[in-house]
Amino acid sequence: MQTVWINGGFVPSDKAIDASDRGFLLGDGLFDTALAINGVVFRGKQHVARLTAALELLEIPVDTAEIEAAMTALAERQVYGSIRLTVTRGPGVRGLKLPPEPTPLLLGSSAPLTPSLMFAPIRCALADVRRNETSPLSRIKTVGYLDAILASRKAEREGASEALFLNSKGAVACSSLGNIFVAEGMDLATPPLKDGVLPGITRGWVIEHAEDFGLRPIERSVAPKSLNLAEGLFLTNSLRLITPMTLSGKADSADIPEAVQQLMVGLCEAIARECGKDPRDLGAKLPG
Repeated sequence: MQTVWINGGFVPSDKAIDASDRGFLLGDGLFDTALAINGVVFRGKQHVARLTAALELLEIPVDTAEIEAAMTALAERQVYGSIRLTVTRGPGVRGLKLPPEPTPLLLGSSAPLTPSLMFAPIRCALADVRRNETSPLSRIKTVGYLDAILASRKAEREGASEALFLNSKGAVACSSLGNIFVAEGMDLATPPLKDGVLPGITRGWVIEHAEDFGLRPIERSVAPKSLNLAEGLFLTNSLRLITPMTLSGKADSADIPEAVQQLMVGLCEAIARECGKDPRDLGAKLPG
């Protein structure tokens, strides 16, 4: 039987959730997904910091040490794979009013590594649903993902594998699973957080290190029409890493700019330095 991490230790998954848990009943919770390589979470400190900040925003009291312990235990147990931490406010009475003394649930699970997804090209279709950039929830990973689920299903029917969201003002926000970058010469434009964007961990790495490869990262609003004029499009995600993107109905994109290819190599090398293993040695293949 599968086991999961619950509040300090591994338990059978069939004994995981209280029937009155607000995460289950109301979507009152958050999650984080990270990459574990060689038993180490890549950019683990950044994952913990982002989850902690989101919990503080929602006033869900979980000690950072508990999050770190769960992430470490899952990574060491899975060794190579994805680590997911889900935190809910815990059980409560019926209604929306917050429990006066919440007892949060910290649930951790993992899955085997899928190297073939890393850097693999992806096709996106434009979603009908808009991202609500006025909501603070657009910048955190809540457990309520139905917009993304339904949009992804529509994308599949259109021959794509992922949905691309605009926000309520018509600017590009993100895909259903990652952040978007637009390559224009040596510029890498990515939508700012105020446009309804999650502060992705791999997005952060690209912004921090793009200049090491001669690229200029720019956080600015992205108009949909600019996607058709770009020299290259790619998405970032903690498990897919940096993946070239094309739009539904368009021909496959041209060759990836050399500087972006070097950026991909640099990310592999950064993972190797931090985790002791290069994803390419595990089966990940860079495009081009």
